[in-house]
Amino acid sequence: MSQLVPQSVRIAFFNLLRNRRRSLLSVLIITIAVFALTSAGGFGLYTYESLKESIARDTGHLTISMPGFFERDEEMPLANGLEDSQLMIQHLISNPDIRGIQPRIEFTGLVSNGNKSTIFVGTGVNEREFDMKGPFLNVRKGKTLSNVRSSRYDPAEPEVMLAVDLARNLNVSVDDWVTVLVTTSHGALNALDFKVQAIYSTGIPEWDKRQMYLHISSVKELLVNEKVSILSVFLYETQKTMELKAWVEDALTPLSRNQALEVTPWQERAFFYSKVKGLYDRIFGIMGGVMALVVFVALFNTMTMSVTERTREIGTLSALGTYPAEIVAGFIREAALLAGIGALLGGVLTIVTSGVLILVDVQMPPPPGRTESYPLNIYFSTTLFMYSIAGVMAICVLAAWLSARKGVNKPITEALIYA
Repeated sequence: MSQLVPQSVRIAFFNLLRNRRRSLLSVLIITIAVFALTSAGGFGLYTYESLKESIARDTGHLTISMPGFFERDEEMPLANGLEDSQLMIQHLISNPDIRGIQPRIEFTGLVSNGNKSTIFVGTGVNEREFDMKGPFLNVRKGKTLSNVRSSRYDPAEPEVMLAVDLARNLNVSVDDWVTVLVTTSHGALNALDFKVQAIYSTGIPEWDKRQMYLHISSVKELLVNEKVSILSVFLYETQKTMELKAWVEDALTPLSRNQALEVTPWQERAFFYSKVKGLYDRIFGIMGGVMALVVFVALFNTMTMSVTERTREIGTLSALGTYPAEIVAGFIREAALLAGIGALLGGVLTIVTSGVLILVDVQMPPPPGRTESYPLNIYFSTTLFMYSIAGVMAICVLAAWLSARKGVNKPITEALIYA
C-alpha cells in the first residue's frame, strides 16, 4: 500500500506529525471553513430550488396571455382575455415535455356571509390546478375543488375555496355558504351563492386576506364570458423552460393571426426569487471571503512556525545542494496535504448533516412577509464542494509559499547556526 503513495507525500505527512497538535488545529480550521461554505451554500441552493419550484407551480413555467397583460389594468373583466383557449390547449398538449396546461381567470369583487362583505381577489381554475401545485398549497380544512364532470358533483352546490384570513374575516368555515358579487364583462352586476369547500393558506398574509379559488366554469357564469385571462403551461422539468418557450411561440404562430399572444417564462414574474437570490449571493460571497481570510491567517501562522522551527534543517538541505525551489515545494506539499484532509472532512461533515436533516424534521421560522414555517434542508453540491476544495487548496499553497520563501532566502551559514 505504501508503494502507491509517492515518497514526497509520505515525507510531507511525517513532517506534519512532528507537531501533531498544531497540524490537528490547522485541519480543524480548514474542516470548519469547508463545512461552513458547503453547508451554507447547500442551504442557499435548497432555498433557490424551493422558491423556483413554488413560483413555477403557482404561475406555471410558461404563461400565455395577451401582450402587456401583466402591465396594464383591464377596464372591464376579461377585456384582455384569450379567446379559443381550448384550441390552444389541444394544439400544445401533444408535446411530451408539457405536463399540463391550465386555463385561469383572474377577477375581483365582493364576497359576503349575509351580514358582512369584503373585497376579494379571485382565481377561476379547474380541479387539476391543485395537482400541478403539489405541496405548495396548504389546505387547512376540507378538500380542493371537485371535478365538475364527476357524478358526485352537485351543480346545485357550486364550490369555493377561501384563504384562511378571508374565511376568518367572514366568520365562515367548511360547508358554510357565501355570496360572490362581481361586475360582468358587460358592466352589469351578477351574484351567485357558493358552498365553502376548503380553507387554505398561501403563507403570505396579504394573499390570505383576499384570495379565493372557484371553478372556472362558475367564474365564466359569473362574468358571462367564455374567455380566460391566461393559460398556465406546466412542464416536467423546470430547466427546460426557455427551450419550451421558443417551441410554444412557434406552435402558436398560426393561432396568433386572430389575436396577439405573448409567452412569458416564470423568471420574468419571479421578482421575489431574484431579490432573494441576489441577497443570498452577496451574503455567501462575504462569508466565503471571511472564511478564506481565516484559513489564510491560520495556515500562514502554522507554516511560519514550522519554517522557523526547521531553519537549521533548511540550512542543512541547502548546504547539501538542495535547490530552494525543492525546499519550498516540500512545504507546499505539507500545506496541500493539510488542505486536502481538512476539505475531505468538511465535505463528509456536510453530507452527514444533509442526511440527518432529511431524517429529522427541523423547521425554520417563517421568513419576512410569510406566515408558514418551512423545513431546514441542505443540498450537497459536488460542484460547490469542488470549488471549496480548489479555493482552500489555493489559499493554503499561497500561505505555504509566502512562509517558506522567506525561510529559504536566509543565508546558509546563518541558517545553520540559527537557535
